[in-house]
Amino acid sequence: MEKRRIVSSRHLAEGDGWEASEVEYGMIIAYNAFSRWMTRCMAAAGNADMTPLEILVLHNLNHRDRDKRLTDIGFLLNIEDSHTVNYALKKLLKMGLIESEKRGKEVFYRPSETGIALCEDYRTVRDRCFVEGLSRLDMTGDDMRDIASSLRLLSGQYDQASRAAASL
Repeated sequence: MEKRRIVSSRHLAEGDGWEASEVEYGMIIAYNAFSRWMTRCMAAAGNADMTPLEILVLHNLNHRDRDKRLTDIGFLLNIEDSHTVNYALKKLLKMGLIESEKRGKEVFYRPSETGIALCEDYRTVRDRCFVEGLSRLDMTGDDMRDIASSLRLLSGQYDQASRAAASL
């Protein structure tokens, strides 16, 4: 008996390559679950007013204690629409979670002390509610790294495909 296909769009799951539709459905479910998780984790950490993008930008700014430009953030998060990142930066500035500094023509951003503290509180909630539960999944750290590597490789394939589609 053939296994049932778990897909979101039957018309994309017929013929050769139908498995890609199953992967895409998995990514849809994972993306929405991750977005919901980020906002609820941040709410538990003390800020219920942030969108998933604002949370990602704040964490990215807190990464490696380096000031970053708008273009750096967009590049590292693989976000093509810089205006969405710019809007997130403006909201984070207004909330007092980040600071900015103009150097020549460039504006550099970094987390404020309040933003750093919020990232630490987020980490505490993440450890308690998510990381502790990972031990029950019977996956090693190497397994997790393999999944992450596969997702990065798959994102490259989607980037290539999007460039090809844009040329049609």
